[in-house]
Amino acid sequence: MNKKVFSLILLAFITMAGQAQVQTTTALTGSWTGKLEAGQMSLTLVFHLEQADGYVIVTMDSPDQSVKGIPVKKECLTDDSLAVKVETLGLAYQARLKDGKLDGTFTQMGFSAPLVLARGTDEVKRPQNPQQPYPYETEEVTFRNEKDSATLAGTLTWPVGYNPKAKRKPVVVLFVSGSGQENRDEEIYDHKPFLVIADYLARQGIASLRYDDRATGASVGGNVKDATSEDFARDADAGLQYLRDRKAFSKVGLIGHSEGGLIGFMLGAQRKTDFIVSMAGPGVKGDTLAASQANRAMELMGLPGNKTVEDIRKEEKIQKVPWYRWFVDYDPSDNISKTRCPVFALNGDLDWQVISSLNLPAIEQFLPKSKKNLIKEYPGLNHLFQHCTTGATTEYRQIEETISPEVLSDIAEWIKGLK
Repeated sequence: MNKKVFSLILLAFITMAGQAQVQTTTALTGSWTGKLEAGQMSLTLVFHLEQADGYVIVTMDSPDQSVKGIPVKKECLTDDSLAVKVETLGLAYQARLKDGKLDGTFTQMGFSAPLVLARGTDEVKRPQNPQQPYPYETEEVTFRNEKDSATLAGTLTWPVGYNPKAKRKPVVVLFVSGSGQENRDEEIYDHKPFLVIADYLARQGIASLRYDDRATGASVGGNVKDATSEDFARDADAGLQYLRDRKAFSKVGLIGHSEGGLIGFMLGAQRKTDFIVSMAGPGVKGDTLAASQANRAMELMGLPGNKTVEDIRKEEKIQKVPWYRWFVDYDPSDNISKTRCPVFALNGDLDWQVISSLNLPAIEQFLPKSKKNLIKEYPGLNHLFQHCTTGATTEYRQIEETISPEVLSDIAEWIKGLK
């Protein structure tokens, strides 16, 4: 569920301690970038060799895992060769200059693979991010969750050609993000999926409100340390109520991604929303979902996926983090069965954070039957609904597409089809 899940090289868990060694200057000074191929996965690695008072300091980035500035120890550094290691990770890299590239071998804890580095950094493109000026109006707004003393700040996007004096009022959706503290665009690796969806909906005559999570971006207040999905659901509830109080909309619905989809069903059971678009919202109990996620991640690394629910429950984070403790115990089936509003539940079949083959049948089983409901699996899409190769989180940054055009079209057409 948390989109910032790290795999293969567990860089997120190291302690950034100690200082990188220094050495005299070298012709290799600069940044060097390459792709490490490991089974089904590909991981971008960047080594920076920087001058510092006549010496060279080496650091390493793993941008696909959002990790930067790892201190690197140099074993050898000349004008045509490099040998470095990160002892805390059991990681080493040795290479020689060949045809203008560093041609070498990466090793870590028994794993070994060739790694060729070229000069420069890895630039990413995000062609779907909308550019100003927009053909529609936006409005910066705030709304209040009094119970949790949280003030949420967001952007209300009006449809193209909106006329407040018109008799016909537009439909509006509230965006609810996945787990972890997210900004209003649900930004990850320069992708801004909520902004892209909001822009598309505005061009299709649908208004939207996306907001920064509590204590994130321009939003202030609200306990985060001890908060669970129940607390975040109250933030979303306040957003829905704010939209109703504006009296400017015909229907007030919710688009939730991952945990946001789970929250959608919580509010749907309470009759708080007129419709729900659940984008990879969990339909099974938290511990079952976490075990399936862990097993898929291990399989992508070429390891046996043998994690059980019992193994998940023994993990330290379950004991120490209130959100995880609540999540593993939460079974969404009751709230799904009480949701009477129209629901569009969608998953990508390569989503390994919320496994589609496990998730969608559960939602379909418990959701009350309705001709307005739509349950759909998308071939070749991951947890972010990007076209992908494996579905691994390390691909998210490497993929230029932010969200499948088919998903955008289907969401808009389904909402417009509600009467």
